[in-house]
Amino acid sequence: MLIENKITADGREINNRMVFQPMEGCDCTPEGTPSELTKEKYRRFALSGAGTVWMEANAVCPEGRANPRQMMLTEKNLSDFERLTDEIKESAIKRFGFKPLLILQLTHSGRQSVSPVIAYRNPVYEKTRPLSDNAIASDDYLDSLADKYAFSTRLALKAGFDGVDVKCCHGYLASELLSAFTRKGRYGGSFENRTRLITDLVKAVSSEKGGMILCSRTGLYDGLPFPWGFGADEEGNPDWREPLALCAKLYDAGVKITDFTIGNPYFNPWLNRPYKRGPVNPPPVKADTALGYFKEISGLIKKNVPQLKVVMSGMTYYGKHCFEEAEKMLKDGICDFVGFGRMTLAYPEFYADYLRGAFDEKKICATCSKCTELMRAHCTSGCAVFNPYYRKLYKEAVCKKQR
Repeated sequence: MLIENKITADGREINNRMVFQPMEGCDCTPEGTPSELTKEKYRRFALSGAGTVWMEANAVCPEGRANPRQMMLTEKNLSDFERLTDEIKESAIKRFGFKPLLILQLTHSGRQSVSPVIAYRNPVYEKTRPLSDNAIASDDYLDSLADKYAFSTRLALKAGFDGVDVKCCHGYLASELLSAFTRKGRYGGSFENRTRLITDLVKAVSSEKGGMILCSRTGLYDGLPFPWGFGADEEGNPDWREPLALCAKLYDAGVKITDFTIGNPYFNPWLNRPYKRGPVNPPPVKADTALGYFKEISGLIKKNVPQLKVVMSGMTYYGKHCFEEAEKMLKDGICDFVGFGRMTLAYPEFYADYLRGAFDEKKICATCSKCTELMRAHCTSGCAVFNPYYRKLYKEAVCKKQR
């Protein structure tokens, strides 16, 4: 099976094509240190057999945290992260004979920060969360972020990570600047200006990464009409010209793997996390349409920027057919890796079970979005269907409020 094949990226051999994608748990300590809940999740991921474990959003500065319990690697908690990466690698070696590629996602949550920091005033997003011009990040503030990302990269290298991800998706700060058509100054208007921050961040990280692989979780289509979203025309349909130009630019700046995505989980989750039943029923965009967007842009990236390694997203939706679909995509050459997010929370051992012929269809993710609902309710996030802890939390924090 192709999914089991090794692959080389930036000179580093990766044991297989399975990627456990970043799924934020909102369960670290107030200082950003992994809690027991955080550690337990990654202990289970270590025993998954995945060649790559892409760890969750890690804020590069306090004002960039999306919630008070978001992960944040600092000098003070460096030893905690070192112990966690060691444990993950040792557990995987003991069970499978190899160490997974561990990637740390670096982020500034921007509009979704506890105190919002925005790229520009967006009337679409601000219908539900009104803001003022005071929240707009100045050019000087944006200039200062490269040093913060570089510092976090140095810590990630010391902590034992194998790669870092300069996160640019889901409407967070670097991502929102991609659609800053109406912004004035060095970071708005032209494509060159709108991609200035992400390019500067990638270059800053590249200078400090040592032997780590440089990656990016990249948002290529916001699903909002021009001028309020990236990668879209005036009707809100995909326009892949700028997204493809961005992928080429990121590769030239040093990015070797893109774990691309589309949509915004805060605004149109039916795009980036297609579901059978979820927050809005029926979803405005059908799952087949969203999955078609994933396949289309992934194939275009491989055609236009063939050296860039691509992780396919949206795989959880395929459920019991996920491995069959993964093999088709890998065979067709439209991606290099297959990525799973929600499935890893519901059934973290699904790939290990598949390898030993024991894949259990009864355990697969229901694509119900309860994990996301927990996050929106300001709770720790996990699978509320199969995990008793999160099931109880969901009943207490979400169901009671809906009555």
